[in-house]
Amino acid sequence: MKVMLVDDHPLFLEGLQNLLEAHGVEVAGTAGDGLQALVRAREMRPDVILMDIAMPVCSGLDAIRPIKEELPGVKIVMLTSLDNDDNLFEAVKRGASGYLLKNLNADELVALLHTLERGDAPLSPGLAARLLAEFSRQPESTSQDAKGGQEKATSRLTLRQAEVLKLVAQGKTYKEAGAELHLSERTIKYHMERILQLLQLENRSQAIAYAAGEKADSSENKLE
Repeated sequence: MKVMLVDDHPLFLEGLQNLLEAHGVEVAGTAGDGLQALVRAREMRPDVILMDIAMPVCSGLDAIRPIKEELPGVKIVMLTSLDNDDNLFEAVKRGASGYLLKNLNADELVALLHTLERGDAPLSPGLAARLLAEFSRQPESTSQDAKGGQEKATSRLTLRQAEVLKLVAQGKTYKEAGAELHLSERTIKYHMERILQLLQLENRSQAIAYAAGEKADSSENKLE
């Protein structure tokens, strides 16, 4: 896993690079803002960009879409001190694969980064539940608009795919979902890849948000 680091504090960047390399993670290079991140990502072709949010010139949030449009295979994980729901939800909507807080210790950070290799979305403890809760609260009209282009795809999900999506949306890892469904972790990952293709989603975080919208609509229909 080749990682590029993006932060506007040189001392933090140096410390983070040393920490990751000490844990066997290859650091391809660094950038000081979102615009530099795009330019250097073209050159370095990293697997993962670990990026701060609050930066001068171009914020991490503003850099997500341009990077994903040009380099769709690159996974972007926000690493920030901003424990802010608005930033979390916006990052996921724009295509971020994860959201981590800087209060993690070294072992936690490295372990969460490695979940990307298994197809999971690295989220600091508690953030998955907040993400699920937020999208469950979305107004019905917003939920319907967001899913309008995906309705036909949803109807094509198999029963097994629906079961997998439900468990993943509950915050279970692929290994945990596999154990519950008596399937291998690799099979769960395959099902998730197909689900993301059918629903036109980019990553597990967006799948959690989408499933939350489905749950909210189901509850409203029952009330009616």
